[in-house]
Amino acid sequence: MRLISWNVNGLRAIYKKGFEEIFKKLDSEIFCIQETKMQEGQLDVAFEGYDKYFNSARSRKGYSGTAVFTKVKPLTVSFRYRKRRT
Repeated sequence: MRLISWNVNGLRAIYKKGFEEIFKKLDSEIFCIQETKMQEGQLDVAFEGYDKYFNSARSRKGYSGTAVFTKVKPLTVSFRYRKRRT
């Protein structure tokens, strides 16, 4: 099984630079992306055979965020948010 974790520093920016082709070429069962810097729905990203899960920053839009694309159906999925320190 292949698991890839990639800090893209902005999914919308990297998507314009061939992300879709790279994603398909790597052919990983699980693909984790950090620093998406977007909210779900800002970019229509879907790959055949993959389930997708986005977790975006709630307090600061356009900040941080993760995405997971997986061919392996998870038993459960939960989203946890930490309170931001002031």
